[in-house]
Amino acid sequence: MIRHVVVALLVALLGIAFWTLTAGYLPDAELNRTAAYYAAHAQDEVGAPNIVTGIIVTWRGLDTLGEVTVLFLTSAVIALVLTQSKTPAGATGAGFLPSGELLTTGTRMIVPLIVLLGAYVIMNGHLTPGGGFQGGAILASGALLTLLAEPTRRFGHSVIARVESASGLTYVLVGLAGMMIAGGFLDNGILPLGRFGAMLSAGAIPLISVLIGLKVGAEFSSILESLHETEDA
Repeated sequence: MIRHVVVALLVALLGIAFWTLTAGYLPDAELNRTAAYYAAHAQDEVGAPNIVTGIIVTWRGLDTLGEVTVLFLTSAVIALVLTQSKTPAGATGAGFLPSGELLTTGTRMIVPLIVLLGAYVIMNGHLTPGGGFQGGAILASGALLTLLAEPTRRFGHSVIARVESASGLTYVLVGLAGMMIAGGFLDNGILPLGRFGAMLSAGAIPLISVLIGLKVGAEFSSILESLHETEDA
């Protein structure tokens, strides 16, 4: 009885909080100084129709570096914690039931399309909604589907680690090149901006998006693989 009362009180408090926020909400009549600068100078300085990607990849590139670093630390900690729970040698797949033919066949057909969609989202992140984070998550979903369809399959941790390390190192090097050649860390001016709206445009943003996509995809895949290896422990 007391539990139900506490839950009801919490729900009521949350309802009051949300009602207060929504009832007192007034949309801004104009952009603040920072947002107005982004909107006014995105085309000239960044050359990307997708202003959000331009902000994340260039103007706030250090924030993006921090985010991928947190994701890397998360995957590393998960792998470290689950090390003692991994399947003993020779027992791979002992606790798994074979997948159905429909799931296996469907996976073989869909995974290539998932990878293609992930690559498209990454490469077009400066033109349309998307980018490295979104595309990397899509690539990892293909890895997840593969693990579900083939429970005994294992991804090479060494390959995933090399992709993650190489993309992360190159990302930092591109950022440092922006400091030396252009105006700051991850400044996309190290490459020509090109024609506005073209595929090969927005300077180094497409390259940075590819690096972020590979890093995020590898880190998510590493987390999924580490979790998968404990299922039959």
